[in-house]
Amino acid sequence: MIKTAEVVTPKHPDKICDRISDAILDACLEQDSDSRVAIETMGGHGIITITGELTTKAFVDVPEIVKRVYGKDIGVQTNIVRQSPEIAQGVDTGGAGDQGIMIGYACDDNKEFVPQEYYLARKLAQHIYEKYPFDGKTQVTMNGNSLRVVASFCCTPTSVLRDLVVEFFDQYPEYRIEDLHCNPAGDWSLGGFDADAGLTGRKLAVDNYGPRVPLGGGAFSGKDASKVDRSAAYMARRIAVDYLKEYKANEVFVQLAYAIGYDKPIQATAIVDGSTTVIRSYDLSPKGIIKFLDLKKPVFSKTAEWGHMGNNFKWL
Repeated sequence: MIKTAEVVTPKHPDKICDRISDAILDACLEQDSDSRVAIETMGGHGIITITGELTTKAFVDVPEIVKRVYGKDIGVQTNIVRQSPEIAQGVDTGGAGDQGIMIGYACDDNKEFVPQEYYLARKLAQHIYEKYPFDGKTQVTMNGNSLRVVASFCCTPTSVLRDLVVEFFDQYPEYRIEDLHCNPAGDWSLGGFDADAGLTGRKLAVDNYGPRVPLGGGAFSGKDASKVDRSAAYMARRIAVDYLKEYKANEVFVQLAYAIGYDKPIQATAIVDGSTTVIRSYDLSPKGIIKFLDLKKPVFSKTAEWGHMGNNFKWL
């Protein structure tokens, strides 16, 4: 089976937007752990726009947060309002902040319990980024032990990039690079918002497990944990890892579905090595998930950098 996954660096324009949205969320939670946050960021070519809903006792300097995350001055526009009272009433009673289905996944491919093609793409991107912390992407295609690798990094000479890829895979002698493309369109020095636009939530497969695993709910970044898009996806991941270990399984899929304003899941099932079972013994209400995973703390900025799963967070 041929499998491919890509990963982008924290300086990719979409990831900058994710990081800004989560930095605003964390700044609110530092002052008010009950903050309701749904922030979207769009940036490009000299302007960053922040929009969405914010209900909090906190005071946050949005332009300062934007410039701190981005790393240099840029124009900032804001259009932020309070959460709709019709949505708030369902959340106030302990219900989910929206409907949707969230997918959790775990496999025994590696120590991070994520698909191996995704694992390799992420580790490769991190290896290059340590030396060249710029806008960049990696992509790994696996066909058994044969690999096709793509790496594009801003301000990184092609010859250096090629050496870094080879250096990384030297620690994995079981794999053979059949095809390698480094900066296939040529060396480039214009990246981030100078070259392209970005948007919160546009790298969902990168945030989750790569394209081998189905996507359920919406984006994570910029949303507090009352939004089950985020919190239930984290809980589904935690259950998937728990079941993988408990059943000594090769692969686990978890599906949690919710209705807005209702505190119990409409669906809570796990598929363990192809066999479906109903999930029990977990409190899957939004409040139960938030308490179990300690999601009222400002822990979200790190999640926006290198993916939300398999990075040693409380949901694993």
